[in-house]
Amino acid sequence: MPSTARAPRHGLAARIIRWQKKHGRHDLPWQGTRDAYRIWLAEIMLQQTQVAAVIPYYWRFLARFRDLRSLAAAPLDDVLALWSGLGYYARARSLHRAAGVIADQHRGRFPRDVDAIRALPGIGRSTAAAISVFAFGGRHAILDGNVKRLFARLFGIRGWPGDARTEARLWRAAERELPQRGVETYTQGLMDLGATVCTRSKPCCGDCPLRRDCVALARGMVARLPAPRPRKALPQRSTRMLVLMHAGQVLLEKRAPSGIWGGMWSLPEAAPRDDLGALCAQRYGAQVAACEPLPAIAHGFTHFKLAIEPQRVRVARVASNAVPGAMWLPLEDALGAAIPAPVRRILSALAPAATS
Repeated sequence: MPSTARAPRHGLAARIIRWQKKHGRHDLPWQGTRDAYRIWLAEIMLQQTQVAAVIPYYWRFLARFRDLRSLAAAPLDDVLALWSGLGYYARARSLHRAAGVIADQHRGRFPRDVDAIRALPGIGRSTAAAISVFAFGGRHAILDGNVKRLFARLFGIRGWPGDARTEARLWRAAERELPQRGVETYTQGLMDLGATVCTRSKPCCGDCPLRRDCVALARGMVARLPAPRPRKALPQRSTRMLVLMHAGQVLLEKRAPSGIWGGMWSLPEAAPRDDLGALCAQRYGAQVAACEPLPAIAHGFTHFKLAIEPQRVRVARVASNAVPGAMWLPLEDALGAAIPAPVRRILSALAPAATS
């Protein structure tokens, strides 16, 4: 296995730069700008999300929040509503908090110093480096998921990239190969190679400008590098989500600020053995007329699996529409709120029958 302590590979960065200019991506919405706000937004959205999924969210977000000040001044609910369906909602909460920090501590101007960028909520070492490179012409190494895979194969670095020791070796490689010039094109080239050529499955090794130096290709290890996350059984959890319907409206409840779906609007939940009639009367002042089960939904998180058993609850009357931490909304308005993806699936399936 090659050592990561040696000098840079001769001509490697130059080949990446030449390849990017000829074969890389040049028409992404956040390219061709030095606007740190737009670059930052894109980098956050692209964390653990494919480009094709990000692009429509990116445009909708910019249409609503044209600049950093408008984002900082917006209610979190509005931010989460536009993020709904993109997943990993902690990114949206961190984005909103970071906008507030920039407004308060940096006079509304995105900081140029890479350490100041990294100190913002939701921004790690690689994201800070990418923002610095693309917005301010900085010279910093990146190491996002695609680049980790590319370097693991190129240099034959074994181990799961999430392991601290393996990640440290990858960072040393990233720092070592960073060129003195052309860093922006080089950085984009790394991203493009990882996303379009050195893919997780079925990589196009014949199209790679680095193939003659690739340790994994030479040793027949492409399919085995990088090493996968060590397997462990994910715990299974379950919940009942209550779709309380009254006069064409559905009840949504605000979740706690942190945790799963933090700060979003969701359906009330109940334990499997809860008496729904008593629970709805006590919590929401709702007199239940009938309950019927809806199709179950399986939803996966990083650390556990969630089995959702939705219950449609027909409400005869409510004592008051003013329920602390909750609100009654027409179904169409509820679908436009900041709701998690599985809640959207449940409500969307009910939309044709909302007036029944």
